[in-house]
Amino acid sequence: MIPWLTLLFIGKRNIKRYSLAGVFIVVFEIINHLYGHKRRWWKFYDKRKSFIKDELPFSIGPYMPLSMWILKFSYGSFKKFVILNVISDAFFAFFFIDVLKKFRIVGLNRLNHVQFFIYLHYKAYLLYGVQYLSEKIKRVG
Repeated sequence: MIPWLTLLFIGKRNIKRYSLAGVFIVVFEIINHLYGHKRRWWKFYDKRKSFIKDELPFSIGPYMPLSMWILKFSYGSFKKFVILNVISDAFFAFFFIDVLKKFRIVGLNRLNHVQFFIYLHYKAYLLYGVQYLSEKIKRVG
């Protein structure tokens, strides 16, 4: 809920500008989570296994708002975009996932931290590509 509330401060123009790429990355992340769920790449510690209760909140919760904020602060500078994504993805893959494990929420199962980082990070390039195409289409149309 908190990541979504931060969008109140991003501005109406930026929400409109970056929402297509944000929605795309959420849909793509849901597909990735379904695949990871099937492959048991992570383990949720609650008794009843449920994609809707376990993975879906992670797909919808932080991905779109964080993606939109990163685009707001870095779009137009690919180097800055990559650096911001490396920092945020590394934080999640190498630190925050261990915090979630300590609180017995979720932990890595069949992925190590480096593989999980790659799983998180490769989507950044798709996000930038979708935003680039969206901007290009808006300029032409």
